[in-house]
Amino acid sequence: MPNQAPQRILGIDPGTAKAGYGVLDCLNKTFFQHIACGVITTPKELPMGERLAIIRNDLISLIDEHKPHVVAVESIFFFKNAKTLVPVAQARGVILEVAASFGLATFEYTPMQVKLTLAGFGQADKKLVQFSVAKLLNETHIIKPDDAADAMAIAICHARMSV
Repeated sequence: MPNQAPQRILGIDPGTAKAGYGVLDCLNKTFFQHIACGVITTPKELPMGERLAIIRNDLISLIDEHKPHVVAVESIFFFKNAKTLVPVAQARGVILEVAASFGLATFEYTPMQVKLTLAGFGQADKKLVQFSVAKLLNETHIIKPDDAADAMAIAICHARMSV
């Protein structure tokens, strides 16, 4: 690893039931170090405002702990289920607000951009993207749960498109 400081990227796969996150350090478009990943979960029985507050508070804790330089978020490009569009948009709003409150630049990528950047074509299935994430991070297993793997894919997409 060269003697320059890596860029720390926080990738977010937004959602209200589960929001995936992935943190990686990046020196260039091909060298990535997996720092952390997981999900922020909220109970379905809570009112939406309380669920969004959980996402906000947990994201603040993640930023305080990992100190990313930038945040990469999946954008809403196309939704098959209109019922989930509004809650995901609300979660994205909270995520973007928290990043802005920390002075962090945010970058947004469509699912197609992520698939194209990681797997080589925009219609790649989830399994191929997850395999690509594991390979690029030198992991022996696919990252679970899916939301965490998706968030790491978003972080890698940003690294490859910006560094």
